[in-house]
Amino acid sequence: MTPTLLQVVGTALFATAVLHTFLTKHFERLAHQTPAHAGIWHLLGEVEVVFGFWAFVLLGFMLFASGAGSATGYLEGLNYTEPAFVFVIMVVAASRPILQLCAGVCRALARYVPVADGLAFYFVCLSVVPLLGSFITEPAAMTLAALMLRDNIYSQRISHGLKYVTLGTLFVNVSIGGTLTHFAAPPVLMVAARWDWDLWYMFGHFGSKAAVAVIINAAVAAWLFRRELQGLGLRPETGRCTVPTALIAVHVGFLAGIVYFAHHPEVFIGLFLLFLGVAEGYRHHHDRLMLREGLLVAFFLAGLVTLGAQQQWWLQDLLAGMDADVLFYGAALLTAITDNAALTYLGSLVEGTDTAFRHALVAGAVTGGGLTVIANAPNPAGFAILRGHFDQEAINPLGLLVTALPPTLVAVLAFRLL
Repeated sequence: MTPTLLQVVGTALFATAVLHTFLTKHFERLAHQTPAHAGIWHLLGEVEVVFGFWAFVLLGFMLFASGAGSATGYLEGLNYTEPAFVFVIMVVAASRPILQLCAGVCRALARYVPVADGLAFYFVCLSVVPLLGSFITEPAAMTLAALMLRDNIYSQRISHGLKYVTLGTLFVNVSIGGTLTHFAAPPVLMVAARWDWDLWYMFGHFGSKAAVAVIINAAVAAWLFRRELQGLGLRPETGRCTVPTALIAVHVGFLAGIVYFAHHPEVFIGLFLLFLGVAEGYRHHHDRLMLREGLLVAFFLAGLVTLGAQQQWWLQDLLAGMDADVLFYGAALLTAITDNAALTYLGSLVEGTDTAFRHALVAGAVTGGGLTVIANAPNPAGFAILRGHFDQEAINPLGLLVTALPPTLVAVLAFRLL
């Protein structure tokens, strides 16, 4: 396929954006070195801004080359439901009633793990909550796990290694932990209906293997830092319910409704507006809503959608030329630089594929979903929640990549050998 000028420019800007995500700490350093222009350097140093920034550059090129009608028509032809959903679910899942309920359940489950409280709670957060993403969606699971880890682990004085290993394990486990069902993980949603995969099919071919990998990854991370985690104490309020049960039930209803109507933005945005009214009415039972963080994550994903739409010309042909074995590893690697949902969607457009091709595509896409912040849609949410506890409030992309590799290899073994 011969690319158009727009596709070439779109691919070049996409590659620039990917490179930019690895240079954000450099821009933050420039902000401190040149105070007169600190504003622009701080802007370019925000990972959540990167893809949205370069998406606007692409729109500027379209506006200059083809006029306003072409640029607006291009935007109107894209689907921004996922960024909107991630924003809404992130804000609702991070509300105090939902977080308090989840923390209480995790604390109760941790009592059955025969180790110290801090170590047991850590293991539950990295294993049970990511698997819960198969039912409440991966963005919600990422938000809940990241917040509980932030409040009980990252808020204490912990080592640099523990911070990065926890982040890498969390990203990988959320990516593969959403495969127990056919309706919660974005890369699975893109293909499940087209290939007639139901809940039992997903659990039998993907979910059971993913569950083994998730538990192993969480156990290994907990064992590596067992001495440090055993010395940590949980927040006193963890597991203690101070929000009225009726209000918690109402918030669970909002969460369930938003998840159920995840593909209908008119409905879930309406539910979200009603949620905002309830939160305002019962302000004394809420902390600050994560509106800013949610909007930044949505902006990041919207930019990824805008730039990613121009990658079909090379990605689809590349996927079509791979056999099943090569495709599994190729998809895992490609996921690191493209959203895994976009990857499975493009793969589903390839005609004449067999079962082995389809399994390799989906398994590879979810396996590589923890390698970078752009590899899986929920990753920016966890990134936004936890990055304030890293040095200079910045997460090193290479540090994430290195610490995500071991749990990724465990996922590779689970999907290839089990």
